[in-house]
Amino acid sequence: MSKSIFLIGALMCAMLLIGCSKSESTNREAAPTSAPAASPAASKATTTASAEKIGVPECDAFITSYEACVKDKVPAQAQAAFNSSLATWRKSWHDLAANPQTKATLTTVCKQTLDQAKQSLKAYNCTW
Repeated sequence: MSKSIFLIGALMCAMLLIGCSKSESTNREAAPTSAPAASPAASKATTTASAEKIGVPECDAFITSYEACVKDKVPAQAQAAFNSSLATWRKSWHDLAANPQTKATLTTVCKQTLDQAKQSLKAYNCTW
């Protein structure tokens, strides 16, 4: 069962990264626009989400690095797609970490996701 959950998690992460890379190329071609001001509620949600830890060091390190890269290097108009992936990973990994049977798979999943993210964010010169 843990193998199937690991496979599902890995496939979900791969699909999200593929989706993000398509959005990223579309957003680069679009004319630059000014980003709308974030509402206080959105800022609070981001702060709350960034404070939440998964409990697996590899996952927590990945999330911290990914979040910093998106915030500092990705243009504002492209950040929504990346932040959506981040929120999905955080929720999925948090749920998997809560189950002792699936928590052990997260180290590998997070390392693989990091490798994929390095490629998808390479254009933004993110450092890991």
